[in-house]
Amino acid sequence: MKNKYTPTALALYFNYFVHGMGVIILSQNAANLAHQWGTTETGALAVVSSLGIGRIINLLVSGVLSDKFGRKPFVQLGIVTYFIFFVGILISPNTVIAYILGILAGMANSFLDTGTYPGLMEIYPNSKGTSNVVLKAFISAGQFFLPFIVSFLAATHMWYGWSFLIPATILVITFLYFMFGGAFPDSNSTSKTVEEKITNNNVKTNLWLDGTLFIIYGYISQATFYLVSQMLTQYGQKIGNLPQVAAHSLVSWYSLGSIICVLTTAALGKKFSEIQFVPVYTLGAFISLGLMWIYPTNANLMIILSLLVGFFAAGGVMQLALTVMAEFFPAGKGTVTGFFYTAGSIASFTIPLAINGIGNMRNVMLFDVIIALIGFIDTSLIAMRYKKMFGKLGK
Repeated sequence: MKNKYTPTALALYFNYFVHGMGVIILSQNAANLAHQWGTTETGALAVVSSLGIGRIINLLVSGVLSDKFGRKPFVQLGIVTYFIFFVGILISPNTVIAYILGILAGMANSFLDTGTYPGLMEIYPNSKGTSNVVLKAFISAGQFFLPFIVSFLAATHMWYGWSFLIPATILVITFLYFMFGGAFPDSNSTSKTVEEKITNNNVKTNLWLDGTLFIIYGYISQATFYLVSQMLTQYGQKIGNLPQVAAHSLVSWYSLGSIICVLTTAALGKKFSEIQFVPVYTLGAFISLGLMWIYPTNANLMIILSLLVGFFAAGGVMQLALTVMAEFFPAGKGTVTGFFYTAGSIASFTIPLAINGIGNMRNVMLFDVIIALIGFIDTSLIAMRYKKMFGKLGK
């Protein structure tokens, strides 16, 4: 995938390595931050919800403006806002200030999303899905390394603030790169090629039909893996009667599955198009979750199914679906990114309420199975629309 914009792509990927750290950094340092703010660990963890609020605030607006003013300003704005969060948390005196900074972190994520996803699709027009799925790998890498950094600082009795300054330093480097270079391709020229493909088939995008299908999946994809990731350990213990260690290991197998999927998708990305992956992955998620619901007490099978759910539901299918949506609406990649991820953010708010409302873990799993089934039906309809518009599903 190497071209003259490869350095820009690498800088974008490192921003998401930092984002992976940012997502969990408050919870990883909850004890120290609670002491700093004069509150309990529970009080410190409550600040985490502010990231979701910040993300919803500006996703749609920044997406539209990204299409109008270009990708680079929003990537730079995301870097600066995230930097303020990392440094500001270290000097924040209480949870109120911290909550405001958390909102800024959520907004930073939105700025990065609406500049980065469209930017990568324009940098690698022939490998759009693969380039976006690789972002998932960098996020996972950041989430993987940060706990080791925090543990090392604690074990060596070093200041916990270094875990904030390390990602902040990476942001300084990427910001300087974009300030003195960091070129992006012309977004208008890259969108015309896809528009011509649609025009040649004499079938136009239906804004309401196609837009609705993708927004539904934006919600469904986030809801599917959020549900299982939040309840997997409890489901294994309470419903599967698994030992505590075995139940906790299910999350590790789930994470491993998502990493394997990223590598698999990247390897097969040149042979298959994004639209071919999406319905297959959503079907796999539905079947895996269904088997989890039917056979919760088989420990070995639960391990295999956890890996498969991670593969099919959390290995980048959301990014692949966004890439397909951008093919339907090539002139508004930033806008569609905003709408798609806003739907996902709404899922992050509503799904915890659904879990609390349902209560019983087995019924919660059934709820996830139903959501996954809706996701498969939805993506199958998207595939039918894609074939009608582009004339084929493959490359």
